[in-house]
Amino acid sequence: MPTSAPPKNRFERRRAETRQALVRAARQILAETGDTSASIQAIAERADVGFGSFYNHFESKTELFDAAVTDALEEFGQVIDACVEGIDDPAELVAAGFRLTARMADSHPELMRILRDRGLAQVHSDRGLAPRALRDLEIGIASGRFTCGNATTALSAVGGTLMSLVALRLARPDLDGDEAASDLAEMVLRMLGLAADDAHEVTRRPLPDLAR
Repeated sequence: MPTSAPPKNRFERRRAETRQALVRAARQILAETGDTSASIQAIAERADVGFGSFYNHFESKTELFDAAVTDALEEFGQVIDACVEGIDDPAELVAAGFRLTARMADSHPELMRILRDRGLAQVHSDRGLAPRALRDLEIGIASGRFTCGNATTALSAVGGTLMSLVALRLARPDLDGDEAASDLAEMVLRMLGLAADDAHEVTRRPLPDLAR
């Protein structure tokens, strides 16, 4: 899971561990049932922390579950970042994001279930994959690789399609996830302005290994 700067002393380490345990428990609940009505007592028990510890870190369950979604989004972005390091072509970065996400349905199922249920509302978030995708779209437009005029509007289309891919992978595990992801990525690249042959070639390039 994403981590911040290491705590400086034992007290800070324990606080950070308690907070992360609560966030981890909330993520599990979101992935298992999506039911945010669980009591604070139940969340604390799942996290194996004292009931009173909850209010040392969060003012409400809403704040905790928001933190859990943010944590999941940031982990998602970090996993993709680690895989695509060294890729410079904005089109290949977009395609790799789709193709790696499809594979994460198997390697990171909890994360993908949270993304399926909460991701669409986070398409324009300042955390996770969204700011990274917006950056790549802006670079692609500035370089002429993409012919669309507005990166934010393009992000809506790309993000919405990516969320649809996540839903498809989880609903239809019998489908070939790699093929579905490549096909959708090819459609998206053509929408962004690539020629058909170029979009097909980019979405069939060797894919970096997915870190677990």
